[in-house]
Amino acid sequence: MGQLVGVVEKPSSTPGVVRFELNRSLSGMGHESFTSVLDAIGPRPSASLARELFATGRVAGVHVYGNVVTVDIEKGYDSSGMSEIVEEMYRYWKPGVEPPEFEDLPAEEPAAVESGGGEVGEAMSAAAKLVPAHLLERGRAARERWNAKQG
Repeated sequence: MGQLVGVVEKPSSTPGVVRFELNRSLSGMGHESFTSVLDAIGPRPSASLARELFATGRVAGVHVYGNVVTVDIEKGYDSSGMSEIVEEMYRYWKPGVEPPEFEDLPAEEPAAVESGGGEVGEAMSAAAKLVPAHLLERGRAARERWNAKQG
């Protein structure tokens, strides 16, 4: 479950910096910079991705602008495996993990209240099964008040 992100890894002209171009926007029209995992706070997609990249121990900084993620790599490391982290950032269930099973139980519905007037007949009783009991009771009480006023 979850959809993979399309990623194209491109080297930059600066050594130790790699750029990932994604098929979706992470930050909208704003810039977001993260110099450590302490800067990546909150549920935003760019902050979540920055936390995952910092968890590798090979990242010195992350910058996100729209659909471009620029990663400053620590000296002595390369970007191997980072594009997979970006690709799988929205994947909820990994291969080999069994998703939980939920029993499909019908929702319990309160029993319908019988119509007090009987003037509507069987057509109303079939429809009354679809109407919540408290609404049928309110309608019955309103009919009684109206009948009392009429005479």
